[in-house]
Amino acid sequence: MRKILTCLSLSLGWLLVAGSSTIANEPPQPINPNTGQATPMPPPPSSPDAGQANTIPLQPINPEVEQVTLASLGIDEQLWGRPGQPGDRQALLNSIDNSLRYLNSAKAGQDYQEYPVPGITRERVRRSLVRFRQLLVSSRSSTELQAAVNREFVFYKSVGKDNKGTVFFTGYFEPIYAASRTPTAEYRYPLYQLPDDFNQWTKPHPTRADLEGKDGLGKNSPLRGLELVWLRDRFETFLVHVQGSARMQLPDGKIMTVGYAGKTDYPYTSVGRELVKDGIFPLDGLTLPVLIDYFRKFPTELDKYLPRNQSFVFFQETHGQPATGSIGVPVTAERSIATDKSLMPPGAIALIRANIPYSNQAGQLQPRMVSRYVLDQDTGSAIKGPGRVDIFMGTGPLAGDRAGIIGGAGELYYPLLKERDEG
Repeated sequence: MRKILTCLSLSLGWLLVAGSSTIANEPPQPINPNTGQATPMPPPPSSPDAGQANTIPLQPINPEVEQVTLASLGIDEQLWGRPGQPGDRQALLNSIDNSLRYLNSAKAGQDYQEYPVPGITRERVRRSLVRFRQLLVSSRSSTELQAAVNREFVFYKSVGKDNKGTVFFTGYFEPIYAASRTPTAEYRYPLYQLPDDFNQWTKPHPTRADLEGKDGLGKNSPLRGLELVWLRDRFETFLVHVQGSARMQLPDGKIMTVGYAGKTDYPYTSVGRELVKDGIFPLDGLTLPVLIDYFRKFPTELDKYLPRNQSFVFFQETHGQPATGSIGVPVTAERSIATDKSLMPPGAIALIRANIPYSNQAGQLQPRMVSRYVLDQDTGSAIKGPGRVDIFMGTGPLAGDRAGIIGGAGELYYPLLKERDEG
């Protein structure tokens, strides 16, 4: 959700390591308020090298060369569900309709003017989505759907971070935090609106410490008078900056929604990475729950580490608007992803093979490798290159718990209607 992002979420991997997606204008990053045991996170993907930067990011699959059968790629069993677990086919249909609305817009025409992959055009993406929707409606099972897709579509595979198809996945979500429209002894940490004269600010911009103070209270802030809402937890306030959007539970029980409005001209600095660099934690096993626990035990460390991320985000009230992606449409839980939109086709249907956590019989979240059809509707400042995908997991604590333990290698495909020479 990059430029119109009304609800920006950043991925946990971005928080701990570098950066993630943006339900709006910044990178979306999921937060995981999980209070259970920390789950080890794999190391982040390496940045694409100069040679990879010149590689076409998507290549059509030749099953004989790839040694993979298309039938093995896309059995999305979640669409029709299982006994005791309803399917979410309607959610995918809704997400498809959102993408079609974008693809029929003038914005999509502009976005596709310089799209780099030969053979992938806005019209082909649109026709593919229309036909996929027809098949989704007429099919009676995941197997029947995939058989039809295999007959009519060709799969384009991301070359990944290593030119071998390896894609690193993270998750993001929209958090819910306690907040107040007025400051009190309990609610002390403000989010700020974008100043009217922001475009006239000279560079370098003021740092985070300049704008909110070392303690985050903003007592002498040049932004006084632009407070939008106050939170009671300083680290949660910081996490809203990472997420880019949030729902606020007000004292009277009402919900207030805030979203990304702009940011200062500094790159994101990972707090988790800074703690690793200082020898506080090893990288392996560093999760958001671990960070939350650490800062609760040692709150004065917030004064030391949060200002190291000099980037500062401004917010606006979004009046209940749903989380919205960079292409300007709502994102759908488990059916929307964020990718690098300079490389991947915006609004397109995609197929991901990734580890996504689900509750086991003991009620614990356990990742398992699944295939999921999703819509490419978002992006993020840390989602760069063909080897990164952020999955939107929804709103609230459970979505955060699940998003927070997504992290690992998978694959990314885009099914497009066959052209005459491909059929």
